Amino acid sequence: MLDHRLVQTAVIGDKDSDHPIILPMDARELDVWRSMHPSYSYWCGLQLGGCGGQLTDRRYTIKVCHFAHHATAPICYRTATGESSADHLFIKRGVQRLMSKQNVRGKVHTRDLGTGPGDAVDVHLPGSRRGLRFQLSTVDYRAWRRTSDELASDFDDVDWIFLSEGPITQQLLGRHGYCLRVRCETAGGERRVHIGAEARDRTVAWTPLEDCVLTPSGIVTPHVERIRLSLPRPKPAAFPVQGGLVFALVPEAAAPAGSPFAVDDRHLLVADVKPVDSPIVRTLVSLPGDTEAPPVEHVYRVPDGARILVSENGRDWAVETNRYIRLNAHDAQRTGLWALLPADRFEPSAPPRGIGQPKASVPVPTRTEASKPAAPAPVTRAPLTRPELVTALRDALAQRARQSTTATWETLARLVSPALATYSLADRCSLLIEVDRPLREHVPVLSALIRERGAPLPYLPRVLAQLGVPHAERAAFIQIRNWAVVESDRAFAAYATPSRVMSARYLLEPGQPIVRQQGRAVSVQGSAGHPAGVSRVKPRDVARARGLVTQLDQLRPRLGATARKSATKALSSGQAWLAYQDGAEQPVEQRRKLAAQTPELVIARLERAIEAARYDLKAAEWLSRHKD
Repeated sequence: MLDHRLVQTAVIGDKDSDHPIILPMDARELDVWRSMHPSYSYWCGLQLGGCGGQLTDRRYTIKVCHFAHHATAPICYRTATGESSADHLFIKRGVQRLMSKQNVRGKVHTRDLGTGPGDAVDVHLPGSRRGLRFQLSTVDYRAWRRTSDELASDFDDVDWIFLSEGPITQQLLGRHGYCLRVRCETAGGERRVHIGAEARDRTVAWTPLEDCVLTPSGIVTPHVERIRLSLPRPKPAAFPVQGGLVFALVPEAAAPAGSPFAVDDRHLLVADVKPVDSPIVRTLVSLPGDTEAPPVEHVYRVPDGARILVSENGRDWAVETNRYIRLNAHDAQRTGLWALLPADRFEPSAPPRGIGQPKASVPVPTRTEASKPAAPAPVTRAPLTRPELVTALRDALAQRARQSTTATWETLARLVSPALATYSLADRCSLLIEVDRPLREHVPVLSALIRERGAPLPYLPRVLAQLGVPHAERAAFIQIRNWAVVESDRAFAAYATPSRVMSARYLLEPGQPIVRQQGRAVSVQGSAGHPAGVSRVKPRDVARARGLVTQLDQLRPRLGATARKSATKALSSGQAWLAYQDGAEQPVEQRRKLAAQTPELVIARLERAIEAARYDLKAAEWLSRHKD
């Protein structure tokens, strides 16, 4: 029987070399090898976990040929001496050849994770900020997760490629629908590297490494791309909610673009959610999409079946439910998500004086001889006078400013008087002019807080013109929207507890730019009133970013699934930044994050995404040309 326990692998050149060699076991193959490489010297390389001593090749005909240490070599404690003991170096060399072949910049280095220098091979592709980790030693979930977090600081994404099957490969199969594997096969003095795509049915399709493609979306084989295209979007982790919950939708807020919880056949909405025996928290709710989204004026109860959805990064979450019940007014009041108004606010009432609306008639119940005396009718207040209505509307808008939120006309009608819902456009303008008159520099215009479908009121320019705001009637829509955003921030600052210093009022002048200060939009004044320390966002930078967004949006439909996901992420980020520069209404926390992003950062991110998209298209073209 042949003895396979002897040293079969070495490195060529010196003890620090990463050029591996497997000595042919057959005597005739060794003769051919010697004739081809007469000047080679062999070493028990340090990158093999060896002693660094020089080796000599031994030729045998009755047992396998092998390496042996020179008599002067130090004592060697190397434990792995078989064919696979140099696989990490063969993988390293194979990846370097592949990068050279495809003209891809990158770095490849081996890692010692505690059991030897061949525990892992890391590949860094700086052009796409992507990494590859060939995991050759066993690893548990905690170690894998810890390493993933460490690599996330250097890479946008990492492809994990495992030598052997285990719990982590099953974890990735369950999450992504496939996982990557690696194996090496002996061919003469080489070990040929193959990349495998393991599917859910546990079958593995192997492809030689030299036939793979390095793309911004990772290492790609024909089998990997076929699996990715056929897979549905991975579902987020879900946990049941015990005890039920109640929620109320937030009409002023919208779900973020590209949310991991967005599904085509469901509504994803922002809501204030209160689980049983827990405080209220604002988050996303996922509701069935086979019906219209529920009205925002009510509170809803989910008795059971709700689930908490958690994103893959563990930082985002949402509530999913398929069944909810609308609460009545008294039950809604007890949740803390809705205020029960006095009874007269719900009764039909005459509109305020001076509006010209007809008085509503109220039927009077009749009583018969046999009927019992009816209970006394509740005493209702007289309809609000015009001054009372103006004061009530001003107070309601001030309360919304204290809460740092906007309102719709329908919400104000519920809070102040149902008659507001019947007002004509002219009546609404007249009322808002009285609310905000006179116009003063240090008093915010509360009409700016009112929204219609997420945008300022379409008749806001008429109101501003009557108040005396210069250029209001001739201003473009984008300027009116910018003005309303700035004025809303001024109102939030004025009514905050404690109040904050208001920024300058936005000027409705032709070509007037917006600058950002502490996450808020303010106007640029060409005088001493210009805020100190404000950095301008140059119009040409905004135009450059807008052009890059358009380019990326045109490239995205032609990309592969993984590359399209990365492009969508960059596109959403760029669009959000542009919307912020345009003064769109956004949550305070999101505005704060966008304010911290410089134009150079946004433009560089978009340019990098476009470069990665073009690279993906070239890789797809290469694959189509080399298809069997």
